[in-house]
Amino acid sequence: MRLPKRPVPTCVLTGTAPPAVSDGHATDRFVEIGSFTKVLTGTALTRLASAGALTLDDPLDRWLPVPPGTGITLRHLAEHTSGLPRLPPGTGPARDPYATFDARALRELLPRLDSIAVRPPGVSEEYSNLGYAVLGAALTEAAGASYEDLLSEYVLDPLGVREVTVTPDPARRLLAPGRFGRPRTPWTMTGAILPAGGLWATPRAVADLLTRLVLERRLGPPAPSWQTSGPLHWHNGATRHASVFAGAMEDGRWVVVHRLNGTPEGTDELGVEVLRRGAG
Repeated sequence: MRLPKRPVPTCVLTGTAPPAVSDGHATDRFVEIGSFTKVLTGTALTRLASAGALTLDDPLDRWLPVPPGTGITLRHLAEHTSGLPRLPPGTGPARDPYATFDARALRELLPRLDSIAVRPPGVSEEYSNLGYAVLGAALTEAAGASYEDLLSEYVLDPLGVREVTVTPDPARRLLAPGRFGRPRTPWTMTGAILPAGGLWATPRAVADLLTRLVLERRLGPPAPSWQTSGPLHWHNGATRHASVFAGAMEDGRWVVVHRLNGTPEGTDELGVEVLRRGAG
């Protein structure tokens, strides 16, 4: 028996046209935003620095029980130059790879962080989800608050963005459709990996974050968590069944693309193509 193909629900928002949605996607339902979470974690870092609670060049051992003298700073973590590997030890291509990476697992990892690093800090860039998990732990320690409370106080409330959460109401959560339309199960990302990729948001909230942080710069210059390509500030994100691309040009053009079931590469390509068409 030939099984039906999975649809690829897609939502595209730009600054020049009404939202375009297909296959049941929506602008007001909560979806996984994956590593776009890092933009908020990085912005929390710069906001805490502006408030005098820390500096971007604080050594990591000021805030967490890591071996002294690693040379890793908060800036290294934010810029992916810490020398830490992409994934925490023990995680990988499983059905739910981050389920066991909880607060206890992170605490047990910190005292041996120097042995986990794959190169000295500051030498080269290597995208690291582990680095952002460690950065999130350092920020919560510096702020004396949970990650959720930290984001609300320093990022979301000042921006006036409400539709971002760790645990969305199931009635407003939008999951990828599987075979025969049954919703597909998302990864567990509420533990230590949360600051690296565990948030949910509505696509319209992602658009508000993009425009208010990058174009309007309501909280100052964009945080070091943003990726740059010439005049483009962007970040993407992908989980098991969801992917997002958000980018803004210096001339004011911007796009947010969120897809369910589609490949992350296809989501990035669609976002770049929308920006390219807008240039004409």
